[in-house]
Amino acid sequence: MSDKIDLTYEQALQELEATVAKLEGEGLELAETVALYERGKALAQHCQDLLDAVELRVQQVNSGEDGEVRIEPFSREGAAP
Repeated sequence: MSDKIDLTYEQALQELEATVAKLEGEGLELAETVALYERGKALAQHCQDLLDAVELRVQQVNSGEDGEVRIEPFSREGAAP
């Protein structure tokens, strides 16, 4: 599926949750199940791409021993869950 998804993270996550709920239901035809699955995979990838982009932008500013400020990439270790 190569369609560009133009949704915010929150919008994509909400649609993904609705898609999963539909897939967990009963009475879907095979073609509808496959279409929902493909849409769900695309939405999940879109959410991951947005999170990856934000992670690249998030940085910590630390003060070195000499007082010099240096920029370091954001680390997930030690972050609050």
